[in-house]
Amino acid sequence: MVLIKEYRVVLPCSVEEYQVGQLFSVAEASKNETGGGEGIEVLKNEPYEEHGEKGQYTHKIYRLKSKVPAFIQLLAPESAFVFHEKAWNAYPYCRTEVTNEYMKDNFLIKIETWHKPDLGTQENVHKLDRSTWQQVAVVPIDIADRSQVSASDYKQDEDPAKFKSIKTGRGPLGPLWKQEKRIFTNFHRQLFCWIDKWVELTMDDIRRMEAETQKELDELRKKGEVRGTSAADK
Repeated sequence: MVLIKEYRVVLPCSVEEYQVGQLFSVAEASKNETGGGEGIEVLKNEPYEEHGEKGQYTHKIYRLKSKVPAFIQLLAPESAFVFHEKAWNAYPYCRTEVTNEYMKDNFLIKIETWHKPDLGTQENVHKLDRSTWQQVAVVPIDIADRSQVSASDYKQDEDPAKFKSIKTGRGPLGPLWKQEKRIFTNFHRQLFCWIDKWVELTMDDIRRMEAETQKELDELRKKGEVRGTSAADK
């Protein structure tokens, strides 16, 4: 079975700003989800060039046993909870593939992302053929809409409807601001509310941060408790 969804996320920042903000927020979110033998391991983070395309290649392993209900943990082997994410980030275009060690060829998630300077109004931005495009479910994501966030995910200091950036003056975002939904929504709510932490960073700063985060993730997985979103939150 093949399901195709197009998530449209509108953000109060430029395409150039988002490149830094996304990488900063991925690093921060990774640390928040890692600990107690679980979480994220970065195997590779290096430049790549193929077929005239240049960018940054990353290969990460996600160990997520505690993120699923207890009865599934009892029934499935350890490999069922290990996912590999390979990403080719040729910003403003990025492609990502997620596979599972247990399901092998029976499981594949492909994500293609375009970052465009508009309000999410472009139709068929990936230029799919007519028959394929007719099967696509378009999912708008409103980062300011609290009703799209579960009570267990809500944090007042990461609420775009309340947050105001000191450095840029942006926010709070009103009710008319343009939801899987849970991951995309929560991540981009955090990204905007962390803007004062990343808006002045350069790509060199980000690459140094990624190297430091890779080492920190290795340490976090070896000690402490399981962190992040739990199965009980689902």
